Amino acid sequence: MNMIGISQNIKISSNHELEDTIDQKIINFLKFCDLLPIPISNKLVDENSNHYLLSFLEKIPLSGILLTGGNDLGSFSDRDKTELNLIDYSIQKSIPILGICRGMQLIAYWAGVGIKRVAGHVNIKHMLSGQKNCEVNSYHNFSIKSCPKDFRVIAKSLDGEIEAIRHKKFNLEGWMWHPERETEFKDQDIKSMKRIFKSL
Repeated sequence: MNMIGISQNIKISSNHELEDTIDQKIINFLKFCDLLPIPISNKLVDENSNHYLLSFLEKIPLSGILLTGGNDLGSFSDRDKTELNLIDYSIQKSIPILGICRGMQLIAYWAGVGIKRVAGHVNIKHMLSGQKNCEVNSYHNFSIKSCPKDFRVIAKSLDGEIEAIRHKKFNLEGWMWHPERETEFKDQDIKSMKRIFKSL
């Protein structure tokens, strides 16, 4: 069973503790795709060093990395730094990486493209056009401003927002929808996950 490293959301508890958290729906979706999730802490990257993160990653034979949704970019620097390091590591080691919602925004940021606020993309379903022609859910207030260099757009919403991107050379992809939030997981998302993480 292929092991997939997954980034975590950061929340502030009622006791003012910073907590790494994962939506259990993500775990269920990965299990449904016959993938084994391995959570990655946001505290393995220090101010000036990624030594602990690299040590962790070198000890686990990951078949891929999933950048999950959640916090807005810039809200927690620990998470931003961790995920940026995960992208660099995945490229260095030729490990596939998928970013979901915030994860796709982070990939675009890593590639030099900013985000913009959008309307009408929260708690709705809409159609995609492009290489993916299907209905997806939408839970985001921000979208990427443009297609990053060396990426191609593989799907847009009907109002023209970029909904999925793929790198032209590396196995690096981003989706703005949440496959894990479907009541019944969709075949196209399952097949795409297995394609990305080579678990077919």
